[in-house]
Amino acid sequence: MTITVSTDGSALGNPNGPMGWAWADHTPHAGGQPGHEHPGDCDAGGATNGTNQIGELCAVLEALRAHPGSEPLVIETDSQYAINCSTKWVHGWKRNGWKNSQKKPVKNAALIKAIDAELSKRAGSVKFVWVKGHAGNAGNEKVDELARTYAADCRSKARDGYLPKEGWQSLMSSEYADGLDVPGDAQMLLDGAISDADYHLGRGSQDDDGESRHTTNHDRRPSLAEMLTEPEGVPDYPFAANTDDATDTTARRSRSGLTVSGTLRFSPPPASSPTYNGSPRFIRGVIEVEGYVQGDGTLTLDEAVFRVRRG
Repeated sequence: MTITVSTDGSALGNPNGPMGWAWADHTPHAGGQPGHEHPGDCDAGGATNGTNQIGELCAVLEALRAHPGSEPLVIETDSQYAINCSTKWVHGWKRNGWKNSQKKPVKNAALIKAIDAELSKRAGSVKFVWVKGHAGNAGNEKVDELARTYAADCRSKARDGYLPKEGWQSLMSSEYADGLDVPGDAQMLLDGAISDADYHLGRGSQDDDGESRHTTNHDRRPSLAEMLTEPEGVPDYPFAANTDDATDTTARRSRSGLTVSGTLRFSPPPASSPTYNGSPRFIRGVIEVEGYVQGDGTLTLDEAVFRVRRG
């Protein structure tokens, strides 16, 4: 059975406006079916700044990676640039050591190389079909809306940037990298601290009826970087009901199962108080911790807030 997807890229104020990319299956709720290695039936992302061309290439690359099977794949796009990069110009660039006709480095080479690698290793055939944009094509209209919406959300800070690794690399090596907001999980991906599969965790979500949706910060699943600020995979243990904590609304948050050891330095110190009598002072409260725990279990705090608990 042939799989057909639409792809699109968008930049609000191209070039260097907020950027978006998207792909969408033509079969509703296709995720989980043969050849569809993804939830739902679409995906989208973007960045605080970029170009329409980077968005177009990101959409093609992500569509290929989401459909790695042996089924024939048709990619519909309104971008002649994306089609030519993927099927025509790439051959000459490879022969010329990834230099263009002016002997300069090919723009967006990381993305184009990744697309070429995906096309080479995919068991099923891939066919690109050009469609006219903004002409009533249902698939094209859907991905155009998804891409533009994500770009607008990046502009308003409603959502973090979300690109494949090669998209970040292409963007950061371009003249449009100044002022680019690179989220924590994207930096971890670039640094090799997490895998591409890990990076995608929590990015898309589904309604109970299986329909894919892309959510804003107030109701989306957390990204990997956000999940790592919690003891991921550790069961919760409630506070004991017979302790004072049980009546403290602040303390009703469940325990993580983790323990913390070491010496803390409070600022200002008790000795700075005119009423200090030389004795240690008892305190009771909560430290809100946010950051990345290293492999040896350490996390460096920098002026973390201490919230005093009364009673």
